[in-house]
Amino acid sequence: MRIFNVVGARPNFMKVAPVHAALVAAGHDAKLIHTGQHYDEAMSAIFFQQLGMPTPDVNLEVGSASHAVQTARIMEAFEPLVLRERPELVLVAGDVNSTIACALVAKKLHVAVAHLEAGLRSFDMRMPEEINRVLTDRISDLLLTPSPDADDNLRHEGADEHAIARVGNAMIDSLRAHVDAARALATPQQLGLVPRGYALVTLHRPSNVDDEPQLRAIMLMLAELSHELPVLFPMHPRTRARLATLGLASRLAQAGALRVVEPLGYLEFLGLQADARLILTDSGGIQEESTALGVPCLTARENTERPITISEGTNTLVGTDTTRILAVARDVLANGGKQGRIPALWDGQTAKRVVAAVARRFG
Repeated sequence: MRIFNVVGARPNFMKVAPVHAALVAAGHDAKLIHTGQHYDEAMSAIFFQQLGMPTPDVNLEVGSASHAVQTARIMEAFEPLVLRERPELVLVAGDVNSTIACALVAKKLHVAVAHLEAGLRSFDMRMPEEINRVLTDRISDLLLTPSPDADDNLRHEGADEHAIARVGNAMIDSLRAHVDAARALATPQQLGLVPRGYALVTLHRPSNVDDEPQLRAIMLMLAELSHELPVLFPMHPRTRARLATLGLASRLAQAGALRVVEPLGYLEFLGLQADARLILTDSGGIQEESTALGVPCLTARENTERPITISEGTNTLVGTDTTRILAVARDVLANGGKQGRIPALWDGQTAKRVVAAVARRFG
């Protein structure tokens, strides 16, 4: 088959990299299409390099904008490409704007759509990602799910049973393939950190970093925690600029062992995750990666679309109240944190199952 594998933002890269390689190895005419939703060196090129992904066959270079403008730009750029190249299948991943935009274009041009990471639900329609997930699943011809709860969500919504294929978690394929190389970089030691002796923080959702009182409370909580163990926070430049606007930058510079650094490459960040004492995040993918690595994870959200990381993994949903977050973090330090297991099919073989599911569904 001629297949378009669509990527747009960093979470897509780790999911699509092993799937693209497996489809090519199976003899498919697979093309890698980058929408350019994440486009700078730190957010895009270095991930392609470290994941061993080929240079995209096409880069739509849409850049950043509001949700409506960015989605429209992707659709405008993707439609002529589909009309010209005539793929038989468009595979999209996750829940970013590139996902729904390219799925919509393909479906309206009567091209089959496969959704990698289908069926995940936070049940919070205030989240742009939830809207993208639900709509993409509704128009997809092949629903590639990571876990039993995702299958149940799709069945509850009336999805075609023959379209659902539980394949596991493709992001864990990338993790297993690269974790040894990531650890060999010794990134914690290079940053003056002791393995299993620091907290790693990543926050990017508007509810945490765009709301000024919440961002202030989070940073002051992290400063307090840093008196008990070093805290490392790779921070997006936009969030760093907000700290300066709030007048917190100089104050935090004097706080315990709280360090704010620039965003890191995939391998560097994976190495930091693997050797962290605990992780505080609002990212969906990091909830999954921390479970695969066996590292306690505190998710600073009121809900999660990845409940299996709580029921089976090392994740704890702590909400956004900083007093509770600090209390749970201290409990992890005192008692070792939540112990979990790796969910079924998170075994590094998901890409192979995707290839098999494509063959079954489309022949």
